[in-house]
Amino acid sequence: MDENQTEVVTDFVLAGFSQTPSTEAGLFVLFLFFYVSTWVGNVLIMVTVASDNYLNSSPMYFLLGNLSFLDLCYSTVTTPKLLADFLDNDKLIHYDQCIAQLFFLHFVGAAEMFLLTVMAYDRYVAICRPLHYTTIMSRGLCCVLVAASWMGGFVHSTVQTILTIRLPFCGPNHVDNFFCDVPPVIKLACTDTFVIELLMVSNSGLISTSSFVVLVSSYSTILVKIRSKEGRRKALSTCGSHLMVVTLFFGPCIFIYARPFSTFSVDKMVSVLYNVITPMMNPLIYTLRNKEVKSAMQKLWIKTFS
Repeated sequence: MDENQTEVVTDFVLAGFSQTPSTEAGLFVLFLFFYVSTWVGNVLIMVTVASDNYLNSSPMYFLLGNLSFLDLCYSTVTTPKLLADFLDNDKLIHYDQCIAQLFFLHFVGAAEMFLLTVMAYDRYVAICRPLHYTTIMSRGLCCVLVAASWMGGFVHSTVQTILTIRLPFCGPNHVDNFFCDVPPVIKLACTDTFVIELLMVSNSGLISTSSFVVLVSSYSTILVKIRSKEGRRKALSTCGSHLMVVTLFFGPCIFIYARPFSTFSVDKMVSVLYNVITPMMNPLIYTLRNKEVKSAMQKLWIKTFS
């Protein structure tokens, strides 16, 4: 057997957005702004929910605080490395670091998918069964559902990671993305990956698509059950922010994971959308459309700086 074929890859090279230093510097500033905004917005929501008695006791805002924490984790898995690579021409990532990034990306990402599904169920109970809402959505059940979301993410990510690390990497080491993800990484394996790709698509693709279908179905059921125009208007106002978040997050994920692992020119930009932009946009979507959160933030501001 040829020596090159038995050589084990110890480092991967991540694809950048540009080879021009001035362009990379400009992108560094832009993505640094995105990352700082993500931290400021999500930490502000977490602090606001924790400091306000009404929000802290509400199941919806308890779940929103957990969503903000997941957004912070999700963005932190990829963005710091991306920022460092803007200042580094090599853009190397060690094999172990690559696998760790892949694991935590799917761990947190799947947990967020499950949590968004839980939040849709919360809205269904609040609107369709308002008299029983506080009884059904107790703090104990909310904690169990949040823990189940994390556990589901862990199981999903463990499956993806095990399937990846069992593959031999002995040839090309250029990952066609700015972070390590399943589709571009397993394409570098020096073996036939057709069966592995089917297993991974059926895993990630099924979770993304089925969660999205459940979410859309739950919101559609809410609108169908409400007869009055005023009730539907209020329901749309309440669920509108959730639908925006769901669309921003699930659309790109379904595009990436619910198809065979072929490469398209827009993959990198789509990855930016759900890895960088969505975690930054979630706080804006929830605060701009939510009077209770804005009111609590104003109280927090006055209490802190007065």
